[in-house]
Amino acid sequence: MDRRPVGFVVALGMLMLSPVPGLAEEEKAEAGQVEKQAEPWTFEELLSETSHTVTVSGRSLAYKATAGTLILKDEEGTRKASVFYMAYTLDGISDPGQRPLTFSFNGGPGSSSVWLHLGLLGPRRVLMTDDGHALPPPYELVDNEYSLLDVTDLVFIDPVTTGFSRAVPDEDPQQFHGVEGDVEAVGEFIRLYTSRFERWASPKFLIGESYGTTRAAGLSGYLQSRHGMYLNGIMLVSSILNFQTARFDVGNDLPYILFLPTYAATAWYHQRLDGDLQRDLRSTLDEVEAFALGEYAQALIRGDTLGEHERERIADRLARYTGLSRDYVLQTNLRIRIHRFVKQLRRDDRLTVGRLDSRFTGIDRDAAAETYEFDPSYAAIQGPYTATLNDYVRRELGFEIDLPYEILSGRVRPWNFGTYENRYVNVAETLREAMTRNPSLKVFVANGYYDLATPYFATQYTFDHLGLDESLRHNISMGYYDAGHMMYIHLPSLRQLKEDLHEFVLAALP
Repeated sequence: MDRRPVGFVVALGMLMLSPVPGLAEEEKAEAGQVEKQAEPWTFEELLSETSHTVTVSGRSLAYKATAGTLILKDEEGTRKASVFYMAYTLDGISDPGQRPLTFSFNGGPGSSSVWLHLGLLGPRRVLMTDDGHALPPPYELVDNEYSLLDVTDLVFIDPVTTGFSRAVPDEDPQQFHGVEGDVEAVGEFIRLYTSRFERWASPKFLIGESYGTTRAAGLSGYLQSRHGMYLNGIMLVSSILNFQTARFDVGNDLPYILFLPTYAATAWYHQRLDGDLQRDLRSTLDEVEAFALGEYAQALIRGDTLGEHERERIADRLARYTGLSRDYVLQTNLRIRIHRFVKQLRRDDRLTVGRLDSRFTGIDRDAAAETYEFDPSYAAIQGPYTATLNDYVRRELGFEIDLPYEILSGRVRPWNFGTYENRYVNVAETLREAMTRNPSLKVFVANGYYDLATPYFATQYTFDHLGLDESLRHNISMGYYDAGHMMYIHLPSLRQLKEDLHEFVLAALP
């Protein structure tokens, strides 16, 4: 793969040559005395363009990589924020309006776009083991033969206070750290990029992961109502649209029901189920799902009126499906919280299981603690993705800046839930409205069986309660993968997800 820069343009004041009195610039260069020095952060638009090639699905693709910033302004011209992005556009396209364009972002809130970028979609990906574990450092990027660049151009967006994106001085960054402010800022970036690069005629897609699916659903309505921008498709990776499905609050029994199939899948993976349940994962999940929506849901609804005999019978079933002891299940009052489950399942081995991907295990100092010290599945990806991104953006993409790249930042806290204060965030209705007003809008949802952050059954529940007219339900499709939240770190799942997204994009085109 050719990664030689063909051009590098920066704003005045970003990079400077250090002066050496009495020498011409040519003499300085020959003497090795010319150095590029990064100046303090400047709120000018920056741009670096490089040319590369990559082979995807057996086809050699020549493309341009752009790393840069766009300045968001209000209508009076006041600068509000600088948003960093990385874009990939295929060479040799005579009419860009005929070429699909996909905007990508991750979640958090507070996450940069690094995960989808270097894990799934971009032309370079982090090298991991086939099952998704990290190799020893130093870490390495390889060409991504599963990139989606063969069917769509790609733009990776870092929301304000993530990546290199920042609010300008004298602007309160908190205005961007909330459900509505975040959607408005990312929506403005999409409008600005689409206008600047003359892509209004292009078929347009969004892809988001985790809270990025919340953002994508919000954008589906915002882009239509504010800018008249209608999308061809939305791809949701590890979706959460209705937060009631994942909040273990007193009085909210829904998560206990919807997390149960993923508890069972996790116990199956770790060989903690009875022999008949270990034979086939999908058959086991069918049984658990039926129990969760039937007898278990009815038992929880009955609350304190549930009889002792029925309570013990439900506890027996829960123990059978979760790999936990009957006594422990009774002690939880038939309600197993996620942070207890990941600690309890393999406590006898002094191991915890992951939240983002429950295939992973970790070791805590205190095996008797109620919850774990860290998520071993996040620890496995944090180092490789952080190191490779920081190396890649400067050395291969030629974008030089001394700001820290915020991979996953807590600086966006507290998150402003705005109109959702004192109730659960639920943007599913926004998506339903967008699909109703734009009947051509297609949605694909990717689910990992071992995802305890946004469980697949909770996603199914949300879409089963979307209220979408029957004539439009065929516009929604789902895929399931034998991995977790970032299912693409698992090589067989990456291959399958690539095929599914490829087919989805092509099917959503006019």
